[in-house]
Amino acid sequence: MKQGYILLTMIVFLLQSCNSRPIKIADVKRDTSITLSNAFSDLFVDSTTLEKFITTQKLQRSAAERIRKFYNNRNYQFAWFTKDGLAEQIGVFLNLHNNYIRLSRDSMQMDKHFHRQMELLTDEDTAINTATEKITETELRLTEHFFKYAQYAYAGKMDPEELQWHIRRKKVNVGSLLDSLIANKGKNSERWEPVNQQYKLMNKELKHYWDIDKGGGWNAISQESKKSYKQGDTATSIKQLKKRLALGGDYSVSDTSTTFASELVEGIKQAQKRHGFKQDGMITTGLITELNVPVKDRIEQLLVNMERMRWMPEEPTGNRIIANIPDFKLHVFENAKKVFDMDIVVGTAANKTVIFNDMLQYIVFSPYWNIPPSIIRQEILPGMRKNANYLADKNMEQTGSSNGLPDIRQKPGGSNSLGQVKFLFPNNYSIYFHDTPSKSLFENEKRAFSHGCIRLAEPKKMATYLLRNQREWTSVKIDAAMNVSKESWVTLKEPMPVLITYFTAWVDRDGLLNFRKDVYGNDKKTAQHLFERH
Repeated sequence: MKQGYILLTMIVFLLQSCNSRPIKIADVKRDTSITLSNAFSDLFVDSTTLEKFITTQKLQRSAAERIRKFYNNRNYQFAWFTKDGLAEQIGVFLNLHNNYIRLSRDSMQMDKHFHRQMELLTDEDTAINTATEKITETELRLTEHFFKYAQYAYAGKMDPEELQWHIRRKKVNVGSLLDSLIANKGKNSERWEPVNQQYKLMNKELKHYWDIDKGGGWNAISQESKKSYKQGDTATSIKQLKKRLALGGDYSVSDTSTTFASELVEGIKQAQKRHGFKQDGMITTGLITELNVPVKDRIEQLLVNMERMRWMPEEPTGNRIIANIPDFKLHVFENAKKVFDMDIVVGTAANKTVIFNDMLQYIVFSPYWNIPPSIIRQEILPGMRKNANYLADKNMEQTGSSNGLPDIRQKPGGSNSLGQVKFLFPNNYSIYFHDTPSKSLFENEKRAFSHGCIRLAEPKKMATYLLRNQREWTSVKIDAAMNVSKESWVTLKEPMPVLITYFTAWVDRDGLLNFRKDVYGNDKKTAQHLFERH
């Protein structure tokens, strides 16, 4: 097939959507800092042609300004072609785009006719006739297509605010990305993509799970009458479990008998870790239920969490505290090093902990608890009506009234609902970390029990860490401050960034893919935005 004919066919398709209405040509000032002698390409777009393209394609204002700015910044030189033919970055971009579609199955992002024409164009090993003006249409269409791809592939398809995700969204400068792709001639694209390492690890796992799905997935493990199995037990479900663990990468022994042998213990522990269970090496109905989740559902869970990962910074740096709601865990980092983990209690489904980021600035020892109006209305007032001594019995006091309700606070002491210390990162959501007298809650694997704030299993450990560079705050002084009847505030010399996140799938530092329950139903809401439902 002749190259010129292929190109002409593609151009005809690209122009089919044009209409014959009058075109308003904008006055676009050219940036002449780039000349023919220093340009990447010796082909240039005419500004009038660019404006015609913007009009006929009915580009929205933001898209129009983006493409104008891009070509202004390069003095209207071509990005995808030279007089010798196709630039190297065309093939790289199409591979990136096609790989994204292959893994995400996001058919909405595929212009099949356009991609077929581009494949025909790039597969032919002959010179392109760049003399025709129609090549400009292909140039501009490629640029527009790249900008759309870069936005949804690297910044995400959704607006996080739709899901009450208040962590500042990562911004992607698609024009700079394309400039970088051109400057590097498409090489080292794995370093060029503006995604963090966690996203890359999850993408690798996604490929693995698609392979499992292609092979037929996994069969369900039968739920027999016994609630748990230990070493030495025999059951059909144990044989099924071994096959399932082998598929998931948790069991590499060739034994497929029905006996619970010692070699199986480590595989079970790894599967328990993967799903957030206590790692005791026993087979339980809870573990089997998680292992029976179909592979397609796990793929969807990965895609949902990868969308959220696109919203996050490329590589978080510096000291930071990350609390992940579905994992019921808090993690403290110093740059790339994890310092420690801590169990947490988060809000119930009815009193959700908010997803946001802020700066931890204050520690309050022996705190008062200023009770929120909702709790006063729903719990305190009914208690006061039943018992005239309710406030005294609960170590509470009324300090005034506002908005038709009494202002009530709980005084410092052992029964205080905030425990002996709280950690403030002032925000509009009234969310903070705090101690709790209800220590038994941390014995549960799933810990969504609070009114929205986050309870810490080891509050003194957190206080000691945050005050590590304020030497006057010795362990003895911290203990004393936590056990008096007077509230005291400490301002941190080095405020600490806090991120409260919501990830139900991630790859941990041991390289293990983890899954957790969707405690607030956010996965379901995200999936409704991302996937076509039939």
